[in-house]
Amino acid sequence: MNNHSSDNSASLPFTVSVTRGSMVESRHLVSAAVCDSASKMVRCWGKVDSPVYLRSAIKPLQALPLVESGAADAFNVSEKELSLACASHTGEPIHVEAVTGWLERLGLGIEDLECGTHWPTYDPAARALAAAGQEPSPAHNNCSGKHSGFLCTAVHLKDQVKGYINREHPVQRRIVAVLEEFTDLDLSKAPIGIDGCSIPTIGIPLQQAALAFARFADPSKLSADRAAACARLQKSIAKYPEMIAGSDRLCTAINGAAKGRVIAKVGAEGVYLAALPEDGIGIAIKAADGTTRAVEVALGAILDELGVLDDDIHRAIDPFVRPILRNRNDLTVGEIRADLEG
Repeated sequence: MNNHSSDNSASLPFTVSVTRGSMVESRHLVSAAVCDSASKMVRCWGKVDSPVYLRSAIKPLQALPLVESGAADAFNVSEKELSLACASHTGEPIHVEAVTGWLERLGLGIEDLECGTHWPTYDPAARALAAAGQEPSPAHNNCSGKHSGFLCTAVHLKDQVKGYINREHPVQRRIVAVLEEFTDLDLSKAPIGIDGCSIPTIGIPLQQAALAFARFADPSKLSADRAAACARLQKSIAKYPEMIAGSDRLCTAINGAAKGRVIAKVGAEGVYLAALPEDGIGIAIKAADGTTRAVEVALGAILDELGVLDDDIHRAIDPFVRPILRNRNDLTVGEIRADLEG
Protein backbone atom coordinates (compact mmCIF):
# COMPACT_ATOMS: atom_id res chain seq x y z
CA MET A 1 0.00 0.00 0.00
CA ASN A 2 1.18 3.50 -0.74
CA ASN A 3 1.93 5.59 2.34
CA HIS A 4 -0.07 8.75 2.96
CA SER A 5 0.09 10.83 6.12
CA SER A 6 -2.77 12.74 7.70
CA ASP A 7 -1.01 15.93 6.59
CA ASN A 8 -2.37 15.20 3.12
CA SER A 9 -5.95 15.14 4.37
CA ALA A 10 -8.34 17.62 2.83
CA SER A 11 -11.19 19.40 4.58
CA LEU A 12 -13.44 19.52 1.53
CA PRO A 13 -15.37 16.67 -0.06
CA PHE A 14 -14.14 15.42 -3.41
CA THR A 15 -16.09 15.31 -6.63
CA VAL A 16 -17.39 12.45 -8.73
CA SER A 17 -18.17 13.89 -12.16
CA VAL A 18 -20.54 12.55 -14.81
CA THR A 19 -19.53 13.57 -18.32
CA ARG A 20 -21.42 13.64 -21.60
CA GLY A 21 -19.32 14.47 -24.62
CA SER A 22 -16.80 17.14 -23.68
CA MET A 23 -18.82 18.55 -20.79
CA VAL A 24 -19.41 17.63 -17.16
CA GLU A 25 -23.17 17.09 -16.95
CA SER A 26 -23.50 16.53 -13.20
CA ARG A 27 -21.39 16.25 -10.06
CA HIS A 28 -21.64 14.29 -6.83
CA LEU A 29 -19.93 15.42 -3.61
CA VAL A 30 -18.34 12.64 -1.57
CA SER A 31 -16.89 12.59 1.95
CA ALA A 32 -14.61 9.82 3.12
CA ALA A 33 -12.30 8.74 5.92
CA VAL A 34 -9.38 6.31 5.83
CA CYS A 35 -8.16 5.20 9.25
CA ASP A 36 -5.88 2.58 10.78
CA SER A 37 -6.66 0.36 13.75
CA ALA A 38 -4.70 2.63 16.11
CA SER A 39 -7.12 5.52 15.35
CA LYS A 40 -4.69 7.37 13.07
CA MET A 41 -6.41 9.16 10.20
CA VAL A 42 -4.60 8.25 7.00
CA ARG A 43 -6.68 10.39 4.62
CA CYS A 44 -9.96 12.25 4.82
CA TRP A 45 -12.18 14.32 2.57
CA GLY A 46 -15.09 16.43 3.73
CA LYS A 47 -16.69 16.59 7.17
CA VAL A 48 -16.06 13.17 8.68
CA ASP A 49 -17.09 13.93 12.26
CA SER A 50 -20.84 14.28 11.62
CA PRO A 51 -23.14 11.26 12.12
CA VAL A 52 -24.04 9.18 9.08
CA TYR A 53 -26.49 6.28 8.94
CA LEU A 54 -24.25 3.46 7.76
CA ARG A 55 -27.22 1.32 6.76
CA SER A 56 -26.35 -2.11 5.35
CA ALA A 57 -22.64 -1.31 5.05
CA ILE A 58 -22.26 -2.17 8.73
CA LYS A 59 -23.60 -5.74 8.35
CA PRO A 60 -20.26 -7.55 8.84
CA LEU A 61 -20.08 -6.08 12.35
CA GLN A 62 -23.74 -6.88 13.01
CA ALA A 63 -22.91 -10.52 12.25
CA LEU A 64 -20.22 -10.80 14.93
CA PRO A 65 -22.56 -11.91 17.76
CA LEU A 66 -23.71 -14.81 15.57
CA VAL A 67 -20.16 -16.19 15.66
CA GLU A 68 -19.07 -15.00 19.12
CA SER A 69 -22.12 -16.40 20.89
CA GLY A 70 -21.49 -19.92 19.64
CA ALA A 71 -24.74 -19.87 17.65
CA ALA A 72 -22.97 -20.41 14.33
CA ASP A 73 -21.26 -23.55 15.60
CA ALA A 74 -24.34 -24.81 17.45
CA PHE A 75 -26.40 -24.77 14.25
CA ASN A 76 -23.63 -25.77 11.83
CA VAL A 77 -23.73 -22.45 10.02
CA SER A 78 -21.61 -22.79 6.90
CA GLU A 79 -19.14 -20.30 5.48
CA LYS A 80 -21.64 -19.67 2.70
CA GLU A 81 -24.30 -18.81 5.29
CA LEU A 82 -21.91 -16.57 7.22
CA SER A 83 -21.34 -14.56 4.04
CA LEU A 84 -25.12 -14.43 3.61
CA ALA A 85 -25.46 -13.09 7.17
CA CYS A 86 -23.45 -10.05 5.99
CA ALA A 87 -25.40 -9.67 2.77
CA SER A 88 -27.62 -7.28 0.90
CA HIS A 89 -28.46 -10.01 -1.57
CA THR A 90 -30.34 -9.86 -4.85
CA GLY A 91 -32.99 -12.49 -4.11
CA GLU A 92 -31.62 -15.11 -6.48
CA PRO A 93 -32.41 -18.80 -5.87
CA ILE A 94 -29.03 -19.42 -4.19
CA HIS A 95 -29.90 -16.80 -1.57
CA VAL A 96 -33.52 -17.81 -1.00
CA GLU A 97 -32.69 -21.51 -0.75
CA ALA A 98 -29.91 -20.81 1.74
CA VAL A 99 -32.21 -18.71 3.93
CA THR A 100 -35.03 -21.26 3.96
CA GLY A 101 -32.63 -24.12 4.69
CA TRP A 102 -31.02 -22.21 7.56
CA LEU A 103 -34.40 -21.37 9.09
CA GLU A 104 -35.48 -25.01 8.87
CA ARG A 105 -32.45 -26.03 10.98
CA LEU A 106 -33.58 -23.49 13.57
CA GLY A 107 -37.07 -24.96 13.67
CA LEU A 108 -38.40 -21.73 12.17
CA GLY A 109 -39.91 -20.60 8.87
CA ILE A 110 -39.94 -17.56 6.62
CA GLU A 111 -42.93 -16.25 8.60
CA ASP A 112 -40.51 -15.65 11.51
CA LEU A 113 -38.49 -13.17 9.44
CA GLU A 114 -39.40 -9.60 10.40
CA CYS A 115 -37.57 -7.88 7.54
CA GLY A 116 -40.59 -7.41 5.27
CA THR A 117 -41.06 -8.51 1.67
CA HIS A 118 -40.01 -7.16 -1.70
CA TRP A 119 -39.36 -8.54 -5.17
CA PRO A 120 -35.83 -9.76 -5.95
CA THR A 121 -33.61 -6.85 -6.89
CA TYR A 122 -31.94 -8.94 -9.62
CA ASP A 123 -34.29 -8.48 -12.56
CA PRO A 124 -33.95 -11.99 -14.05
CA ALA A 125 -34.81 -13.50 -10.67
CA ALA A 126 -37.85 -11.26 -10.32
CA ARG A 127 -39.01 -12.10 -13.85
CA ALA A 128 -38.57 -15.83 -13.25
CA LEU A 129 -40.59 -15.62 -10.04
CA ALA A 130 -43.39 -13.74 -11.79
CA ALA A 131 -43.34 -16.11 -14.78
CA ALA A 132 -43.83 -19.02 -12.39
CA GLY A 133 -46.91 -17.28 -10.99
CA GLN A 134 -45.28 -16.84 -7.59
CA GLU A 135 -45.12 -13.92 -5.18
CA PRO A 136 -42.02 -12.91 -3.24
CA SER A 137 -41.67 -13.85 0.41
CA PRO A 138 -39.55 -12.37 3.24
CA ALA A 139 -36.78 -14.76 2.12
CA HIS A 140 -36.42 -12.63 -1.03
CA ASN A 141 -35.76 -9.53 1.06
CA ASN A 142 -32.17 -8.41 0.55
CA CYS A 143 -31.64 -8.50 4.34
CA SER A 144 -33.08 -11.97 4.97
CA GLY A 145 -29.63 -13.49 5.50
CA LYS A 146 -28.80 -10.96 8.19
CA HIS A 147 -32.16 -11.60 9.84
CA SER A 148 -31.56 -15.35 9.70
CA GLY A 149 -28.35 -14.70 11.63
CA PHE A 150 -30.28 -12.65 14.19
CA LEU A 151 -32.80 -15.46 14.62
CA CYS A 152 -30.03 -18.04 14.92
CA THR A 153 -28.41 -16.06 17.74
CA ALA A 154 -31.75 -15.54 19.48
CA VAL A 155 -32.65 -19.24 19.37
CA HIS A 156 -29.21 -20.27 20.61
CA LEU A 157 -29.25 -17.83 23.51
CA LYS A 158 -32.91 -18.59 24.29
CA ASP A 159 -34.06 -15.03 23.61
CA GLN A 160 -37.67 -14.43 22.65
CA VAL A 161 -37.76 -14.77 18.88
CA LYS A 162 -40.67 -12.45 18.18
CA GLY A 163 -39.72 -8.79 18.13
CA TYR A 164 -36.00 -9.34 17.55
CA ILE A 165 -35.94 -6.22 15.35
CA ASN A 166 -36.85 -3.92 18.25
CA ARG A 167 -34.26 -1.61 19.75
CA GLU A 168 -34.48 -3.09 23.27
CA HIS A 169 -34.35 -6.72 22.18
CA PRO A 170 -31.17 -8.55 23.30
CA VAL A 171 -30.21 -9.18 19.65
CA GLN A 172 -30.08 -5.45 18.95
CA ARG A 173 -28.46 -4.58 22.29
CA ARG A 174 -25.61 -6.96 21.52
CA ILE A 175 -25.05 -5.25 18.18
CA VAL A 176 -24.90 -1.82 19.84
CA ALA A 177 -22.30 -3.14 22.28
CA VAL A 178 -20.19 -4.37 19.36
CA LEU A 179 -20.46 -1.03 17.59
CA GLU A 180 -19.52 0.89 20.73
CA GLU A 181 -16.36 -1.17 21.18
CA PHE A 182 -15.33 -0.87 17.55
CA THR A 183 -16.01 2.90 17.33
CA ASP A 184 -14.98 4.04 20.84
CA LEU A 185 -18.32 5.82 21.06
CA ASP A 186 -21.14 5.94 23.59
CA LEU A 187 -24.07 5.45 21.22
CA SER A 188 -26.81 6.01 23.79
CA LYS A 189 -27.26 9.59 22.57
CA ALA A 190 -26.50 8.96 18.89
CA PRO A 191 -29.13 9.67 16.23
CA ILE A 192 -31.25 6.60 15.58
CA GLY A 193 -33.63 5.69 12.80
CA ILE A 194 -35.34 2.62 11.40
CA ASP A 195 -33.63 0.82 8.54
CA GLY A 196 -35.39 -0.54 5.46
CA CYS A 197 -35.54 -3.99 7.07
CA SER A 198 -36.96 -2.47 10.29
CA ILE A 199 -33.97 -2.84 12.63
CA PRO A 200 -32.44 0.26 14.26
CA THR A 201 -29.83 2.20 12.29
CA ILE A 202 -27.49 4.40 14.29
CA GLY A 203 -25.76 7.61 13.22
CA ILE A 204 -21.97 7.16 13.37
CA PRO A 205 -19.38 9.63 11.98
CA LEU A 206 -17.31 8.46 9.04
CA GLN A 207 -14.06 8.72 11.00
CA GLN A 208 -15.40 6.30 13.63
CA ALA A 209 -16.87 4.04 10.94
CA ALA A 210 -13.45 3.87 9.28
CA LEU A 211 -11.88 3.07 12.66
CA ALA A 212 -14.44 0.30 13.20
CA PHE A 213 -13.61 -1.33 9.87
CA ALA A 214 -9.88 -0.90 10.53
CA ARG A 215 -10.35 -2.89 13.72
CA PHE A 216 -12.37 -5.45 11.78
CA ALA A 217 -9.47 -5.60 9.30
CA ASP A 218 -6.87 -5.89 12.07
CA PRO A 219 -8.56 -7.32 15.19
CA SER A 220 -5.26 -8.24 16.88
CA LYS A 221 -5.91 -5.92 19.83
CA LEU A 222 -9.41 -7.29 20.43
CA SER A 223 -10.26 -10.31 22.55
CA ALA A 224 -9.24 -13.67 21.11
CA ASP A 225 -12.85 -14.73 20.50
CA ARG A 226 -13.71 -11.47 18.75
CA ALA A 227 -10.56 -11.54 16.64
CA ALA A 228 -11.35 -15.10 15.58
CA ALA A 229 -14.91 -14.08 14.69
CA CYS A 230 -13.62 -11.20 12.52
CA ALA A 231 -11.22 -13.51 10.70
CA ARG A 232 -13.94 -16.11 10.17
CA LEU A 233 -16.34 -13.60 8.64
CA GLN A 234 -13.61 -12.16 6.40
CA LYS A 235 -12.75 -15.63 5.14
CA SER A 236 -16.40 -16.49 4.48
CA ILE A 237 -17.06 -13.29 2.52
CA ALA A 238 -13.93 -13.74 0.39
CA LYS A 239 -14.70 -17.41 -0.27
CA TYR A 240 -18.39 -16.91 -1.11
CA PRO A 241 -18.70 -13.38 -2.53
CA GLU A 242 -21.81 -14.35 -4.51
CA MET A 243 -23.68 -14.68 -1.22
CA ILE A 244 -22.94 -11.16 0.07
CA ALA A 245 -24.58 -9.55 -2.97
CA GLY A 246 -25.25 -11.46 -6.19
CA SER A 247 -25.08 -11.14 -9.95
CA ASP A 248 -23.93 -7.82 -11.43
CA ARG A 249 -22.96 -6.34 -8.07
CA LEU A 250 -19.76 -4.56 -7.06
CA CYS A 251 -19.72 -6.21 -3.61
CA THR A 252 -19.53 -9.64 -5.22
CA ALA A 253 -16.98 -8.53 -7.83
CA ILE A 254 -14.55 -6.87 -5.44
CA ASN A 255 -14.76 -9.37 -2.59
CA GLY A 256 -14.22 -12.18 -5.06
CA ALA A 257 -11.37 -10.67 -7.05
CA ALA A 258 -9.49 -9.28 -4.04
CA LYS A 259 -9.31 -12.74 -2.40
CA GLY A 260 -9.37 -11.34 1.13
CA ARG A 261 -7.23 -8.25 0.51
CA VAL A 262 -10.36 -6.09 0.44
CA ILE A 263 -13.58 -6.80 2.34
CA ALA A 264 -16.17 -4.29 1.15
CA LYS A 265 -19.87 -3.73 1.81
CA VAL A 266 -22.31 -1.23 0.33
CA GLY A 267 -25.10 0.51 2.23
CA ALA A 268 -28.19 2.38 1.10
CA GLU A 269 -28.11 6.12 0.44
CA GLY A 270 -24.58 6.20 -0.94
CA VAL A 271 -22.50 4.50 1.77
CA TYR A 272 -19.58 2.10 1.40
CA LEU A 273 -17.32 0.58 4.06
CA ALA A 274 -14.20 -1.40 3.32
CA ALA A 275 -11.55 -3.22 5.33
CA LEU A 276 -8.00 -3.89 4.13
CA PRO A 277 -6.82 -6.80 6.32
CA GLU A 278 -3.21 -6.83 5.06
CA ASP A 279 -2.79 -3.16 5.96
CA GLY A 280 -5.07 -2.82 9.00
CA ILE A 281 -6.95 -0.02 7.24
CA GLY A 282 -10.64 0.89 7.27
CA ILE A 283 -12.45 3.08 4.73
CA ALA A 284 -15.80 4.83 5.16
CA ILE A 285 -17.44 6.73 2.30
CA LYS A 286 -20.67 8.71 1.94
CA ALA A 287 -22.04 10.33 -1.22
CA ALA A 288 -23.91 13.44 -0.14
CA ASP A 289 -26.78 12.86 -2.56
CA GLY A 290 -27.13 9.19 -1.64
CA THR A 291 -26.31 7.74 -5.05
CA THR A 292 -24.75 4.32 -5.42
CA ARG A 293 -23.03 5.20 -8.71
CA ALA A 294 -21.09 7.96 -6.97
CA VAL A 295 -19.96 5.92 -3.97
CA GLU A 296 -18.87 2.97 -6.15
CA VAL A 297 -16.65 5.22 -8.28
CA ALA A 298 -15.37 6.86 -5.09
CA LEU A 299 -14.44 3.48 -3.59
CA GLY A 300 -12.46 2.53 -6.67
CA ALA A 301 -10.60 5.85 -6.66
CA ILE A 302 -9.67 5.61 -2.98
CA LEU A 303 -8.49 2.02 -3.32
CA ASP A 304 -6.38 3.12 -6.30
CA GLU A 305 -5.00 5.98 -4.22
CA LEU A 306 -4.01 3.49 -1.53
CA GLY A 307 -2.34 1.24 -4.10
CA VAL A 308 -4.28 -1.95 -3.37
CA LEU A 309 -5.83 -2.63 -6.79
CA ASP A 310 -3.97 -4.90 -9.19
CA ASP A 311 -4.89 -5.67 -12.80
CA ASP A 312 -7.03 -8.69 -11.87
CA ILE A 313 -9.11 -6.69 -9.41
CA HIS A 314 -9.44 -3.84 -11.90
CA ARG A 315 -10.76 -6.17 -14.58
CA ALA A 316 -13.44 -7.39 -12.17
CA ILE A 317 -14.53 -4.03 -10.78
CA ASP A 318 -13.90 -1.43 -13.51
CA PRO A 319 -17.44 -1.73 -14.94
CA PHE A 320 -18.60 -0.38 -11.57
CA VAL A 321 -15.79 1.95 -10.48
CA ARG A 322 -14.78 3.29 -13.93
CA PRO A 323 -18.10 3.07 -15.74
CA ILE A 324 -18.47 4.03 -19.38
CA LEU A 325 -21.90 5.50 -20.14
CA ARG A 326 -23.69 4.15 -23.19
CA ASN A 327 -27.01 5.08 -24.73
CA ARG A 328 -29.81 2.84 -26.03
CA ASN A 329 -27.88 2.21 -29.24
CA ASP A 330 -24.82 1.15 -27.24
CA LEU A 331 -22.92 4.27 -28.28
CA THR A 332 -20.36 5.60 -25.79
CA VAL A 333 -21.65 8.96 -24.57
CA GLY A 334 -19.64 9.66 -21.40
CA GLU A 335 -18.05 8.37 -18.23
CA ILE A 336 -18.07 8.76 -14.46
CA ARG A 337 -14.81 9.62 -12.74
CA ALA A 338 -13.58 10.77 -9.35
CA ASP A 339 -11.23 13.66 -8.64
CA LEU A 340 -9.80 13.13 -5.17
CA GLU A 341 -8.09 16.51 -5.24
CA GLY A 342 -11.17 18.64 -5.85
